[in-house]
Amino acid sequence: MRDALWRMSAAAQAEAVRGGEVSAVELVDSHLERIAEVNPRVNAVTQLLAERARDDAARTDRRRAAGETLGPLAGVPFTVKESTAIEGVPTTFGAERFRDLVAAADAPPVARLRAAGAIPIGHGNIPTLILAGMHTRSELFGDTVNPWDGGRTPGGSSGGDAVAVATGMAAIGLGNDSGGSVRVPAQFCGVAGLKPSTGRFPADHRFLGPDDPGPASQMLVTDGPLARSVGDLRLAYEVLAGTDPRDPRAVPVPLYGEPLPGRVKVAVVADPGGHGVHPTVRAAVAAAADALREAGYDVREERDVPRLDEALDAYGRITATEFAPTWPAVRALLGKGGDRYIAMAMEQAPAADAAEFMKLMGIWMNIRRSWAEFLDAYPLVLGPVFTEPPVEPGLESRDRAGRNRVASAMRLCTVTSFVGVPGVAVPTGTADGLPTGVQVVGRAFREDLCLDAAQAIEDRLGVLAPIDPRDGVDPTR
Repeated sequence: MRDALWRMSAAAQAEAVRGGEVSAVELVDSHLERIAEVNPRVNAVTQLLAERARDDAARTDRRRAAGETLGPLAGVPFTVKESTAIEGVPTTFGAERFRDLVAAADAPPVARLRAAGAIPIGHGNIPTLILAGMHTRSELFGDTVNPWDGGRTPGGSSGGDAVAVATGMAAIGLGNDSGGSVRVPAQFCGVAGLKPSTGRFPADHRFLGPDDPGPASQMLVTDGPLARSVGDLRLAYEVLAGTDPRDPRAVPVPLYGEPLPGRVKVAVVADPGGHGVHPTVRAAVAAAADALREAGYDVREERDVPRLDEALDAYGRITATEFAPTWPAVRALLGKGGDRYIAMAMEQAPAADAAEFMKLMGIWMNIRRSWAEFLDAYPLVLGPVFTEPPVEPGLESRDRAGRNRVASAMRLCTVTSFVGVPGVAVPTGTADGLPTGVQVVGRAFREDLCLDAAQAIEDRLGVLAPIDPRDGVDPTR
């Protein structure tokens, strides 16, 4: 059984540890052996915490032996995005400048996973400063390889965690998402991912010192888990939700809302904004729609979601305005080439003056209202995560055409982050040897409805991971 431990679901791993069928040390060692075998080929785990994880596991075993009640994630190894703090470990953001930036405390989501018994086993790679592009390539750690095809990006910015989960190096990955950074790598790597409602999970996204970022960073960035199955995603959701004095945004909303009357209506929008969608992506949406119909959902085709292009423009202008004062310093940290993605974005969405910014903030609220009204009629929306199959590494930073192509493909992720509603990415199968997937978007604080629908899709279309990496490019290039 020990050889198969890393293949088990997070729920099964925790159950085996709680029941004494395996020790937490055995579980951690199984994952460390898997990392030793696989990570040299995919370069996903950046700071391996082997001895620390074994020590944590030994404490878990002693607690079980003493008759203590263990948590719902007892002994389960997880990775943490390189931009999220683990106490006593550098939070490098993938940048040489922050190689020695040791975290004084766990970030709130790390603390919550630990409190549930989970064990951090390492950091996951990211694009440098989370800003160098969608492809997971950092100054400190190099490229992370998509285990399905080394010529395609694993996505980002939570790409290291997605690859670690997909290949069995960790049962859960902790990423974050402000426009697709959990959901895109989930689709590209064949796993499930949750972007929660704004305010559902407590977080602390202060970068350096005591000052908080501006309103865009406060409202758009949400931490979110990745897992191989929707059931494990639900388990992580239940652990991560709640309040924390470090985050006044987090609100005490019940995990599960009231059941909706009748059949739950689902709006299917295969081509948000009408900008085009690849046939394999359209087929994935259709397959997921059929799965939901079979499960008893009231599935209806809709032409579009509310005000997509207007929301994308407002998103770009607001974030550029907030980012502009620090851009010269950040650009220097990113270095030549690493700055191209953000530089092109800021050229297309220039910073606003004070009067324009005030107007944009009003537009933001108005678009959120339009979405709330749409989701009042349709509690769920089914659509693409990314409107193309996984693309080549670095496309978004190559030139303006590549950048625009990637930004357009992730447009439903961007707009749903902008309006603060939850979305669950779930695999639907494969096409041409690459994973396909969709996302289920729901009303604010109705992650439960999204997870239920994603489970119905998974029940009918299956789970893709864990997988062994296919032959690919050299991650150290």
